[in-house]
Amino acid sequence: MVTLAIDTSTKVCTVALVKGDEVIASYEANIGLTHSEALMVQIDQLFTESKTDFDQISKIAVSIGPGSFTGLRIGLATAEAMAYSWKCELCGVNTLKALAYNIQEENILLAPVLDAQKGNYYLALYTWQQGKLIEKQAVEVVSKEELFTKIASYGMKTILLGECDKLVDSLKAEISLASEDVRMPKATSVAQAANAGSTVSGKEVFGITPYYIRKSEAEELWEKKQQALQSEQ
Repeated sequence: MVTLAIDTSTKVCTVALVKGDEVIASYEANIGLTHSEALMVQIDQLFTESKTDFDQISKIAVSIGPGSFTGLRIGLATAEAMAYSWKCELCGVNTLKALAYNIQEENILLAPVLDAQKGNYYLALYTWQQGKLIEKQAVEVVSKEELFTKIASYGMKTILLGECDKLVDSLKAEISLASEDVRMPKATSVAQAANAGSTVSGKEVFGITPYYIRKSEAEELWEKKQQALQSEQ
């Protein structure tokens, strides 16, 4: 059976159909459209051009964060609706873990990062050992300085992935950027990561929640407003 994979955690909208280790079809778009405009169009093209029927889908794998708050909600809501309608399994995948599947090489430290706004980054650290992905550090929100300090503590050749363009000027000799073709999220990697994740089905698909790590700016502003109102009382 076939897995439909979706990643809308960044400005890139990427979808794929994967059967075992075989990629049937995949699309990646970074053309300025919002995910609400692009996602369903890409999914429709994916099925049409690959001549895949909906009833062939046994699992939907979707990136659930960290990442863009709006993008994650769009991707997850779409995946939930399809999984429930098609009566297939749904698997939520950590975005940074999926990024680490882009480069499956041993003896290097993989440092997938995403922009957490206000000069901060979502960071996790991984290595590949005997074909298995090993988490060296769970997802954290760190400053630019903390990011490089944590990487340096491992003393390993390191590759940065994800939204790391703003870090270029601070790269050390032992740290390099992933090539552009594997730097950003890929739905094919989300599908691979889903094989090691737990799945849900039926009404339980609506129980998966986005992995935000931090509160959105709107939530922070609302809390500040509420605190200000309470102080006035």
